[in-house]
Amino acid sequence: MSAGGGVRAKKTKHEEHEEHVNHERWLVSYADMLTLLFVLFVVLFSMSSVDQKKFAELAAGLSAGFGADSVAFTGQSAPLDGSANNAQVVQIDPGSNPGDGSSGTEGLNQKQKDAVEAALKAEDRKKAYANAQKAAKEAEDLKKIENRISDALAKDKLLGNAKFTIDSRGLVVTIVTNEVIFAGNRADLQTGGRKILGAIAPILSKLPNKIEVDGHTNQLKAKTTYYPSGWELSSARASTVVRFFTEHDVAKKRLTAVGFSDTKPLIDPKDPRSITQNRRVDVVVLTTLTADQAALLPSAAGSDSKIHTGQTTAQAKAEAAAAETSTSSTTTHD
Repeated sequence: MSAGGGVRAKKTKHEEHEEHVNHERWLVSYADMLTLLFVLFVVLFSMSSVDQKKFAELAAGLSAGFGADSVAFTGQSAPLDGSANNAQVVQIDPGSNPGDGSSGTEGLNQKQKDAVEAALKAEDRKKAYANAQKAAKEAEDLKKIENRISDALAKDKLLGNAKFTIDSRGLVVTIVTNEVIFAGNRADLQTGGRKILGAIAPILSKLPNKIEVDGHTNQLKAKTTYYPSGWELSSARASTVVRFFTEHDVAKKRLTAVGFSDTKPLIDPKDPRSITQNRRVDVVVLTTLTADQAALLPSAAGSDSKIHTGQTTAQAKAEAAAAETSTSSTTTHD
């Protein structure tokens, strides 16, 4: 028994050793809790960040409608300008998304909604005004390019062989091809065409704009002799002009050749003049404006948006002086 008792005593001692409690286990849970809290506060901070510039612009528009010096969003202890006095809180639905058709004004009273709409409309008007200004400046610059090209053509007594217009693409220089640039059903440059393009090329080579050359045929149903259809003929003519420009120092990467066949007539095909005038080449000095701004170019160009004979620099100055004299005379009379 003493031996068995000895064994039991030894086993009991071993069991007491295994059941020893670690009093520092709470640190593990405490560290996990601190980590989770840290992550929580990082997420909350990132969600509370706002674009200061956009917020300031919106706040300026809203303050007039609320009659307050400044405006703050719910959740801020004070407005962004640091002043806590007279601040009204705007409750904007965080689930709203301007891209999904909602206005972002859910939860506002009518006065607040009107103020938000007014701020947004003011921003739209500001953008529209800026676009109109850029379009006006671009139309003025394109007109100056027209003047320079006209100067070069007039110097060689070729001004009447080109027409000009400003549309949403940019400045369009229209050269009627009837026996001037190309012979009928051909895409080989004639002597007269080389003179016209040779006068234009030095002006184009100094511009930063990209250049598009559009080939057009007339609406006659006559079968083309050397090409399967008007598509190939118009494309070949545009390519011939592009090749001529590359040989006269206009960079290749700035040039594009496009063939339109008879799909874009300059004048009504029923008009007898269409036989000669719709068969043409358009040299387009492409605008650098955005699509929204370029759409305003025709209205910004005024009468220059209609096809017209080129105006030289001297003619433009004389016209401007006459207009200034007329304005001055009217003012004095009033």
